[in-house]
Amino acid sequence: MAQLQRTIKAFIRKGDDYYIAECKEINVVTQGTTVDETISNLNEAVTLHLEGEDLSEFGLAPNPTLLITMEFEPSYV
Repeated sequence: MAQLQRTIKAFIRKGDDYYIAECKEINVVTQGTTVDETISNLNEAVTLHLEGEDLSEFGLAPNPTLLITMEFEPSYV
């Protein structure tokens, strides 16, 4: 039996006008105008996506946490 993951990996990157958050493992994408709004939207989107689902079908252990990586390009002055 494969071990179930305890984390869901998410990536946040800066788009033209928004921050974009994506969880490729569970096919969730959302956005926000600020990093805080994006994280809040991501939490809500993941919660709604997994609500009522058997988490083991996604390879997830009960009560997984979000592990967020933020990708930003440095600004050179």
